[in-house]
Amino acid sequence: MERLLIKLCDSSPDKPFPFWESGTVGHCFTQLVLNSLAHVLLALISACYISTPRYPDSVPPCSPGWRLRLVVSFLLSVLPLLDLLPAAIPSEAVPGPLALEVLAGGVATIAWITHSLALRALARSQGRLSRGPLILALTALLPAPAMVLTLLWHCQQGTVLTPLQLAPFFRLCFVILQLTMLLAYLLGWAVPGDQRQRRAWASDSLFLEPQRPEMAEDGESWLSRFFYLWLAPLLARGARGQIQQPQDTCLLPYRLQTAYLARLFRAQWREQARLWLVLYGALGQRYLTLGLLKLAGTLLGFSGPLLLSLLVGFLENEREPLSQGVLYAMGLAGGAVLGALLQNQYGYELRKVALQARGAVLGAVYHKTLHLGPNRPSAGEALNLLGTDSERLLNFANSFHEAWGLPLQLSITLYLLYQQVGLAFLGGLGLALLLVPLNKVIATRILAKNESMLQHKDARVKLMTELLCGIRVIKFCGWEQTLGSRVQKHRAQELQQLRVIKYLDAACVYLWAALPVVISIVIFITYVLMGHQLTAAKVFTALALIRMLILPLNNFPWVINGLLEAKVSLGRLQRFLDLPDHDPQAYYSPDPPTEPLTVLELHEAMFSWDPIGTGLKTFITHLEVKKGSLVGIVGKVGCGKSSLLAAISGELHRLSGQISVAGRCEGFGLATQEPWIQFATIRDNILFGKAFDAHLYWKVLEACALHDDLAILPDGDQTEVGEKGVTLSGGQKARVALARAVYQENKLYLLDDPLAAVDADVASHLLQKCILGILGHTTRLLCTHRTEYLEQADIVLLLEGGRIIQAGPPSEILPLVQAAPDAQSEDVQKTEPAALEAWKPEKESEESKEVGPTSSRLLQEERKKEGAVAFQVYQAYWKAVGGCLSLAILFFLLLMQGTRNAADWWLSHWISQLKIAENGSQELGRLTSQAPSLLSPQLLLFSPGGLFAPVSAWPKATPNSSLDLQFYLTVYGSIASANSICTLLRAILFATGILQAAATLHQRLLHRVLRAPVTFFDCTPTGRILNRFSSDVACADDSLPFVLNILLANAVGLLGLLAVLGLGLPWLLLLLPPLGSLYYSVQRHYRASSRELRRLSSLTLSPLYTHLSESLAGLSIIRAARATCRFEEENEKLLELNQRCQFAASACLQWLDIRLQLMGAAVVSAIAIIALIQHHQHLANPGLVGLSLSYALSLTGLLSGLVSSFTQTEAMMVSVERLEEYSCDLPSEPQGQQIQVEVGWLSQGHVEFQDVVLAYRPGLPNALDGVTFNVLPGEKIGIVGRTGSGKSSLLLVLFRLVEPSSGHILLDGMDTSLLGLSDLRSELAIIPQEPFLFSGTVRENLDPLGRHEDEALWQALEECHLSEVITPLGGLDGELGEGGRRLSLGQRQLLCLARALLTDAKILCIDEATASVDQKTDQLLQQTICNRFADKTVLTIAHRLNTILNSDRVLVLQAGRVAELDTPAALRSRPYSLFQQLLQNSQQ
Repeated sequence: MERLLIKLCDSSPDKPFPFWESGTVGHCFTQLVLNSLAHVLLALISACYISTPRYPDSVPPCSPGWRLRLVVSFLLSVLPLLDLLPAAIPSEAVPGPLALEVLAGGVATIAWITHSLALRALARSQGRLSRGPLILALTALLPAPAMVLTLLWHCQQGTVLTPLQLAPFFRLCFVILQLTMLLAYLLGWAVPGDQRQRRAWASDSLFLEPQRPEMAEDGESWLSRFFYLWLAPLLARGARGQIQQPQDTCLLPYRLQTAYLARLFRAQWREQARLWLVLYGALGQRYLTLGLLKLAGTLLGFSGPLLLSLLVGFLENEREPLSQGVLYAMGLAGGAVLGALLQNQYGYELRKVALQARGAVLGAVYHKTLHLGPNRPSAGEALNLLGTDSERLLNFANSFHEAWGLPLQLSITLYLLYQQVGLAFLGGLGLALLLVPLNKVIATRILAKNESMLQHKDARVKLMTELLCGIRVIKFCGWEQTLGSRVQKHRAQELQQLRVIKYLDAACVYLWAALPVVISIVIFITYVLMGHQLTAAKVFTALALIRMLILPLNNFPWVINGLLEAKVSLGRLQRFLDLPDHDPQAYYSPDPPTEPLTVLELHEAMFSWDPIGTGLKTFITHLEVKKGSLVGIVGKVGCGKSSLLAAISGELHRLSGQISVAGRCEGFGLATQEPWIQFATIRDNILFGKAFDAHLYWKVLEACALHDDLAILPDGDQTEVGEKGVTLSGGQKARVALARAVYQENKLYLLDDPLAAVDADVASHLLQKCILGILGHTTRLLCTHRTEYLEQADIVLLLEGGRIIQAGPPSEILPLVQAAPDAQSEDVQKTEPAALEAWKPEKESEESKEVGPTSSRLLQEERKKEGAVAFQVYQAYWKAVGGCLSLAILFFLLLMQGTRNAADWWLSHWISQLKIAENGSQELGRLTSQAPSLLSPQLLLFSPGGLFAPVSAWPKATPNSSLDLQFYLTVYGSIASANSICTLLRAILFATGILQAAATLHQRLLHRVLRAPVTFFDCTPTGRILNRFSSDVACADDSLPFVLNILLANAVGLLGLLAVLGLGLPWLLLLLPPLGSLYYSVQRHYRASSRELRRLSSLTLSPLYTHLSESLAGLSIIRAARATCRFEEENEKLLELNQRCQFAASACLQWLDIRLQLMGAAVVSAIAIIALIQHHQHLANPGLVGLSLSYALSLTGLLSGLVSSFTQTEAMMVSVERLEEYSCDLPSEPQGQQIQVEVGWLSQGHVEFQDVVLAYRPGLPNALDGVTFNVLPGEKIGIVGRTGSGKSSLLLVLFRLVEPSSGHILLDGMDTSLLGLSDLRSELAIIPQEPFLFSGTVRENLDPLGRHEDEALWQALEECHLSEVITPLGGLDGELGEGGRRLSLGQRQLLCLARALLTDAKILCIDEATASVDQKTDQLLQQTICNRFADKTVLTIAHRLNTILNSDRVLVLQAGRVAELDTPAALRSRPYSLFQQLLQNSQQ
């Protein structure tokens, strides 16, 4: 290299590369470094922008600034070539040799041509709307210093003085011209362009969306991709606090978009395919290619220590040429930069592949959900697949490459260790190998416990889902504590498995963390016993290599754990995807019905809810339904009516026979027995994705009697209803669901008891206007227990035991099932038509429950904290761990680091004493005394022999006495043992602490959620709450402890390192303030966006959860309406928003990582360059320089690790923040009690309402408006009124689910507002309109508090005619399935009635509890209620008025007021009685 420089610069051998000549900077240095290197940098950066994509179609014309820059760049590419002409003329006044000028001119020409092409590409892109990238303009100005220095040289030489020489003069003119051009370039960049023209184009363009977020990465230059410059707008928004919603993040790259991933996945998916093979086919090639990046990065990791060793060797050897040192320094800097780029790009691309796999799997899970057969998992299991399992699958992406990368690192390190200590390393290796089988045992146990833990987690989330769905009934019955303890029981079982996992993890980590210290002792003892002499070089080189084993050995347990967890989750996902599909092609006969006028035909068809037909089977010998006919379906509870409709809609297993449906591809109109309502506006629920047709829409509203209901709602049909329609009454839900079916305009309608939950007059309206009116031309199958509405049916089917036992006209079939004579035959006083108009009460939605303080919008946006995670959140986690336990963890953590430092110090002290005593080497003694605490892993690498010093015996050396050796080994072993004990205690205490925190956080969350008022559940989607109980709890259980562990280790490691630095080389501490401030500014800029993106990631998961649980609940409706494609598109949109947040968060993390790594590389490179300059000036101290370099490497690595782990911890703390938000900020039901009462305080059952007023929120009409009435003990009161008159509000106020605005309610003279809620609700009983059952046995559902003997339970079942149904299920210990789905709706209502029969409450409230029961059973049940509750007060809300004709009195409500209160006979005898009008309407 020296010869090349001498020839190129025409310099002397003494100074081949002169930096200073004749009082100024040398021209060779100017041309090679300041000029050529600047142009090379300009060319490289410009080349990154040549591929910038053109903006589509029309773009505005270039601004003058862009045109000026383009012209200047072209001229600057020509001028260096013209400058070569005078340079070729021999002259003494020419600055340098021709070869140097040709090289510099050629490089400059290529650079400016490249720059011109880059500017041209940017001028044709969207970049022309701005000034373009700032870095491009800055690099264009880099050659300016070289030009200024050349101009100064010409001035010094007097080029313009006489005698004038043409060649130098022309060259001077070219230099001045180039500087002028650069000033013109700067002016062109500074000119902003024509703003009016830009605004005009922006307003006219169809393509520019000013508010549209930027596209991530696609179309960006290589420079932008390597350094994440495309993230600048996002990070700037984060720094300004403008990342408020998912739409503020950048758009996904094309390869991460959910539509692309869905196509990619389905192209590989085959029936019964293995999920991992499908993912491999879709993403495997790209994923495996990343292994090459990993390999290159791993190998480059070893280049640093090797080059460092060579550099220090060069500094010690005065005879080596300078070029060697320059090459080593450049290699060190280049290796650090290249390694940083490779490792960073590997991490970024790996995360992208992981997100691709996640997007594909979550899309596939939802797609499978929409195509599931009758065998379906619970909502809780499906939500766990969405949350926990998909996240664990992400961990596999990193763990697989680490699984081969870590052993490779291990092998290379062991080889280098062999080079140092020879066969002595086998002792340590043998010890490490002994731990492998132990590790395998631990890993196997962790895998088994992991599977068990996930099962308990599934059960907990499943129960939590059911609990949230039935929260009203739970609060009515006062079961919060009972069912909460059941959830806690599952949680305890889950934590029991987690406890084993965490302690096994702690053991695993301890074994591998303590291993380096033990290995070092074994190796050194073996080395001494083999007859070798310990030296500082050998000991510290070996120690450094043993330290290098820490990363692969420490990480290996986590890698194995990640692989095992991914294997468990992969198996769970595979089982879900392998569930049988709903296949309409195989289910229905391919041929249409035999008769052209037949719409539906079943022949010898057998159906069952399970594939092998073990339960109740539906068998239809032959059934034909003609086009346009109305078919009534009747029968007792549980006879198979709903099963028949489910069989027709394809929701059962067809075991045999044929079913043909004409035009089935167009879908069915389906109204299920339990109305399915989405969390959306009423209009959106009715339209259900179909285009809005105003004429049809208003016809449907009229037919379904919804006009009056919508009139009183705050936003009409734009009013949002709660999840599952909880803010609507039962009748309103049924009518909205019916309206949805009618609006779809199908030809075949399956109506499953839509009249059960509505009043008599509304039922008549629905029959006349809807079923016989707007649907009159369609084919209708109507299941109902209200047989009076089937008299106009064309045919009636009577079912029993799943079979049609009789079919015929209504006149033949209905008498067989009617329990009482026709209501029309009763002697009823007729009222005049005018009197019928006397009462047109306003229908007020009495169930439009309180949904917020002032806003009419029900669904409030989920709140998101902003800014840094509050100190209170960390404080809450500290308290959850426990104050004393937290202090103990920190104490042993510091003790662990202190003993580790002490062990290294003692070893260095021992070796220095040994060498002083034996060799008398003063130089070595001086070095070791200056640096007694040689802790850095690379410290030994500056030994003269480097890493490959051969092992040599010391046969003639006199070792220390055995006493000395024993003394030093004993002390060293004692310190190492203390370190091992501290490590173990710290691991155990940390595991104990995080388990304590996991238990506490969940317990507080559950306790607060169960105490929340029903209004909170009305306006909060279940998915949002379940997100806390699933994802956020999982994060607090597992992810947070993992990163917190790393953060604590990095923090104490940094403290130990700084302590040693301060002791050994205090001057190095001067570098810390500027370095620290730089690190702080970078991480602060990153954290501002990182924490918001983490919050948005959690926030966007909730809609995914809600959408999945909603879709599972309404699967039959979605499929019947042929809306699966639309729901899948909605899921893709929700998933894309979540993926955008996840991708942006991971990209920001890589943005931080590359900057931290490059800072570290810059620090090391700077020290190396200073070392070379000092060496050139004969000032360098090789030992000091080596120490500086090794410590600089350690320091930057630890600092970057600390920043990275802290930001990740802060991101994970968002989950604790979200848990704390619910645990502390949720509204709570009043918990206090002003008076103490004994058990059984309600002894009589006297009820008194005193001027009770209820407004659900300010601005709405009163749901109850001054209600006053008195109920005597043991009295039976029937409560009637039109839908929305306030009937259910009475019960809500009585049970204090809602607090009255004013007035008092007295029970046995006791004011309920003074009582505790548990004292009040425990003395009341209710049979709700919507039956609530949870997963569990019949016994648990019948007697949740466990107060009754089996005999009493069987008696209650017998009285409710359920014993014959329960026995085949397995008796009292038979499982009912999720939500009691093994029973029909009517049977579930009967079970709730049986539950009420067991109560000792003096007041019983019945809310239309037998709406889904046939009339005969209903009559028997009414008799049972009369007998069992003869001495108790009974309040009955009824839509079927015949059920309350035997009441003592009837309370008629109108618009929230008491309109009438008297005996049924007295009210019927009054000519204008409102009760009489209702009764008459029900009989028409």
